[in-house]
Amino acid sequence: MQITSIIAIYFLIWVMTAFVMLPFGVRTAEEAGIEKVPGQAESAPVSFKPGKLMIRATLIATVLTTLFVLNYEYGWVGVDDIDILPEPDPQIGPRD
Repeated sequence: MQITSIIAIYFLIWVMTAFVMLPFGVRTAEEAGIEKVPGQAESAPVSFKPGKLMIRATLIATVLTTLFVLNYEYGWVGVDDIDILPEPDPQIGPRD
């Protein structure tokens, strides 16, 4: 796998991870016991820390990208290994 492909996959996983993690650890003004600013939405977070989010997303994306690349290189799990539907029973004929 080329390094440019790995970087692109890492970026995609990083963005997905960051968006998935956005709602975790967020507290509203009501939950924090702080009075809302006039005009503030009830769901608005009290304090948003993008640096903390970026560090967490970076760590998780690094682990997931590493697993993805290792799976690609060593072929641990492929599409043929994922069995969603059971094998058809040969004793039961086709439906009319």
